[in-house]
Amino acid sequence: MCGRFVQQMPPVRAGELFDVDPALAALPNAPPRYNAAPTQDLMVVRRHPQTGARHLSLLRWGLVPSFAKDASGGARLINARSETASEKLSFRAAWRARRRCIVPADGFYEWARAPGRRQPFFIRRADGRPLALAGLWEGWRDPATGQWLRTFTILTTGADPKLRPLHERMPVILPEADIAAFLEAEDPRDLMRSFPGADLDLWPVSDRVNAVRNDGPDLMAPLPGEAAASAMALLSAGADADNRGFGDPESP
Repeated sequence: MCGRFVQQMPPVRAGELFDVDPALAALPNAPPRYNAAPTQDLMVVRRHPQTGARHLSLLRWGLVPSFAKDASGGARLINARSETASEKLSFRAAWRARRRCIVPADGFYEWARAPGRRQPFFIRRADGRPLALAGLWEGWRDPATGQWLRTFTILTTGADPKLRPLHERMPVILPEADIAAFLEAEDPRDLMRSFPGADLDLWPVSDRVNAVRNDGPDLMAPLPGEAAASAMALLSAGADADNRGFGDPESP
């Protein structure tokens, strides 16, 4: 299983959009990512537990539970079902301790499946604004070195009907009005719902996105002409979803 998204905004812009005061904590250096993939260090917004201030940090994608013997399993835990995160052993400590985060994204990729073919699509907000993906973060201390590794996972929910031909799951995308409540509320489960498909755009893109080594703005470009029409027909036909992207592994 894998997942990909775009995080092309500069840290300064991400800080402005998500109310991060750079005077309280230095902004990280983060290159634009057009094909962000598991195990990469990516920008997340976290709330400081004592001051309540929001910080922008670089955390590794793929949650490593605090009890893990090593960090290798984090690559599998890139997503967490919002319906069960509070109970699943890998995620419940982060959920109960309110170690929640926002993952800024310009859009994400999902794959449709047809015989002998997997077609990637790019999905973004129709108004062009960034996505606020809901997530959880965790700290893990390497028993060999004593160094801390901070990682995150993206919460998912049932897909809106517009996206269901691609996959039955989608990331939890928070409207701006719900961000503060998600970070601060004692129990944010009522916010874990699908984002309206009418407010999302999607289009087919090149399968170059399948390779992590490819990373550039051209990956988001729509397929031309007949290739686009053929790819869109997969959605019209209700093609079976590929088990990629923001589907969820059955976590311990």
